[in-house]
Amino acid sequence: MRALLAGLALLIPAAAHAAPTTPGDLVTERAVLVMRHGIRAPLNGEVPEGTRTDRPWPVWPVAQSVVTPHGKRALEIVAESDRRLLASRGLLDAAGCPKAGSVSIVANASPRVIASAAAYLRGFAPQCAIKISHLEEPQADPIFEPLRAKATAFDADAAVADINRSTGGMARLAARDRKELALLNRVLGCGEADCLPPAAPAIAARDRDIALSGPIRSASGIAQVLLLQYLEGMPVQQVGWGRIDAAGLQRLGRLHADLFTVYTRPPYMAAHQASALGRRILDTLDHGPAFELLMGHDTNVTALAVTLGVDLCGEGYATNDVPPGGAILIERLRDARSGLRYVRASYRTQSPQALRGLGAQVSLTPLRLPGCAKDPCRYDAFAATFGQRLAK
Repeated sequence: MRALLAGLALLIPAAAHAAPTTPGDLVTERAVLVMRHGIRAPLNGEVPEGTRTDRPWPVWPVAQSVVTPHGKRALEIVAESDRRLLASRGLLDAAGCPKAGSVSIVANASPRVIASAAAYLRGFAPQCAIKISHLEEPQADPIFEPLRAKATAFDADAAVADINRSTGGMARLAARDRKELALLNRVLGCGEADCLPPAAPAIAARDRDIALSGPIRSASGIAQVLLLQYLEGMPVQQVGWGRIDAAGLQRLGRLHADLFTVYTRPPYMAAHQASALGRRILDTLDHGPAFELLMGHDTNVTALAVTLGVDLCGEGYATNDVPPGGAILIERLRDARSGLRYVRASYRTQSPQALRGLGAQVSLTPLRLPGCAKDPCRYDAFAATFGQRLAK
């Protein structure tokens, strides 16, 4: 991971991004928030067929993949916080309906993402006539699903080669996670050496996509389901059958984060996964509304993080394991004295305890972009380098 980020840092000349003088009064001109959808019920197949447990899985209050009422309320709460933050930076008024055309909300076509955007809008600007833009299923939106949309000249064989270079191979990745896999087996409680369905660790090209198999593929979804149980507020005796606490869930989060170690963090994958998303961000920062929300998935947030050259560290979560509602905020700033423009990036999350209890506590962690000798970075140099990292 450090080697990857160090390599990205070399792509940005420090002098090019560093401010020649300390910026004076910075004013936020535009902001883009790239966000994961809210707390949902497990996806179909997220717990792989053949996974063994000693007791049945808890029953969810909604159908598979649907955002729960608890998850919708959590999105309303964090949206209220985001509105206050943007108001404090002079971008929007603190209350009332934003000026026409000043706010844009774009969601992926998935029902859980559209529902998440609607819940966010209720908290951000209640009873305001702001349209949520989205395609209709089964269309693939290139902003959020570039591989399925065939938005770039993606070469699956080149992707597999780069994944293996970045990770050392799937067997090595699984071996690195052996302690977390052992913990997961204890939580599942099947009484055998391995509760996961048997499969050799492998990554293979499949048409214009890649296929992952083995323990990381199986364990990543199960780890996410256990975390979702906790965030949903299920009784502690139901969360992992009472065999795991918040600290243990953070450890298991590494298994889920390693899904992105394969699908979004290798440079080749990041360049393609963030292609249309990154160009949308730059276009909005250059010509768009004051604020745009891009509501998507954890793959979108993690791919953007790699393209920015940063790790995502949120309170209570494994590094690069983006929780429901987790987001990257990118702002274009102007120095009121010199007129120079800068960029600032932050990682906005709520802790597992806050999401579980529907609390209002929000963390905003500054992201230090590689190659910047001083914060914030000059916008023109950032935009040029960021754009070069996006696949065509």
